[in-house]
Amino acid sequence: MRWLAGVYLVAFASAASQLPGLVGERGLLPMERFLADVRLHTDGSVFLALPTVFWIDHSDATLVAVCVIGAVLATLVIAGFAHSAVLLVLWALYLSVDHIGQRWYAFGWENQLLETGFLALFLGGTRSVRTFDARAAPSIVPILLGRWLVVRIMIGAGLIKLRGDPCWTELTCLQFHFETQPNPSPGGWLLHQLPSAMLAGGVLFNHVAELVAPLFAFGPRRMRHVAGVVLVAFQLTLIVSGNLSFLNWITIAPCFLLFDDALLRRMVPRWWRARLDTLPIDARPPPEQRIGGWAYALLVVWLSLPVVVNLTAKRQAMNRSYDRLHLVNTYGAFGSVGRQRLEIIVEGTMSAEPHQDGDWHAYELPCKPGHPTRRPCIITPWHYRLDWLIWFAALEAERTGTLQREAWVFALIDALLRAEPAVLSLVEHDPFEGSPPKLVRVTIWRYTFTTFGEHGWWRRQRLGTLIRPLAHDDPELRAELERLGLAHR
Repeated sequence: MRWLAGVYLVAFASAASQLPGLVGERGLLPMERFLADVRLHTDGSVFLALPTVFWIDHSDATLVAVCVIGAVLATLVIAGFAHSAVLLVLWALYLSVDHIGQRWYAFGWENQLLETGFLALFLGGTRSVRTFDARAAPSIVPILLGRWLVVRIMIGAGLIKLRGDPCWTELTCLQFHFETQPNPSPGGWLLHQLPSAMLAGGVLFNHVAELVAPLFAFGPRRMRHVAGVVLVAFQLTLIVSGNLSFLNWITIAPCFLLFDDALLRRMVPRWWRARLDTLPIDARPPPEQRIGGWAYALLVVWLSLPVVVNLTAKRQAMNRSYDRLHLVNTYGAFGSVGRQRLEIIVEGTMSAEPHQDGDWHAYELPCKPGHPTRRPCIITPWHYRLDWLIWFAALEAERTGTLQREAWVFALIDALLRAEPAVLSLVEHDPFEGSPPKLVRVTIWRYTFTTFGEHGWWRRQRLGTLIRPLAHDDPELRAELERLGLAHR
């Protein structure tokens, strides 16, 4: 419960610092515009169509207040106040944030946090305010449902790899993954230097963790414990090797339910163990917890049917939710692995007629490669959402040469040309110190890791210009903003 609350805390804290620039009143994709579009295309209750508290008010103040309240409640749970009512409010607040997050929240770990958070309601207390002081044992039902969640997360991730990219069966994916993943880390740079045979062994470990270990989630006690150790160890390797938001951290949470008190008791200090042995335990959960748990179990069984169908389908979908509350979802990650790393870099100039590249200066993001000597970041479980989506923009540019799905890049260009403070807060280095540039362009580069003995962390080669220099009144820019519904700026 404390581990889950820690993930909630990070998720709300990072949202409070970034959402005004992403979906706020002056953000890249304002939620006011998004909610108006939902209202326009909804017959009946807009709240049922899109459950979120932001129907009441969608100001920046409310946006930040919701995130701050969520962070405070998460801190209370860490301190021991894990009452089911507190957990319900936490879940509802994060659901509200997720539903207005648009493209910035279109990833599996959001669904995973919501599903895990709702499951936790049935592990929390219902009688005592300070739940961790309660002596009642939890119902076995949510524990079993937590194990079922582990199975779906891991099996889904394993199958999507086998179906999505031949490098997973050829055992070669890790020769590229550490270099081409969204936000590489120093650990990823180090692992990229390993011999091919060791990297192939890493792929085998991936398959064991995702496709074999979950099969023992409902197995004999000892095998279940071994599976739990393998799964947690696997997530820890992913934490060390990359910055995958809080994905790996939230995946560890239900893995705790593979263990039992007898095993966990061995891992605590002797003085604490002696105190635990003196606690009176009521082995029978309260009636409301038992009844609620069984009702929830029936709902999970029903909602799991399309998830199971998806797992057995040849065209398996990745990270899809089948209900508006995200109670039961399908998961997967890295169904395909890029063979090269392309980066798009946004640059501005104070010259109305720049004649050389020296007139252009790059906007540096907190966790992107940027200058070749810049050390890869370590931010997990924190999540820089603009940095993450820039990676997807580069992927789309590589595939199609255009930006259709990631057309928000034009909103970013417009915001930089206006020196919008809310958006500049998402940038680590503004070369113009808050002043609006005359022109902004987007260039595209190929990056590769250096090796031992080379200077810096990256080598890079400029491939060209993806978006030509644009001024604030450029007709092409205004047309793209019109398409995005942002032409009023």
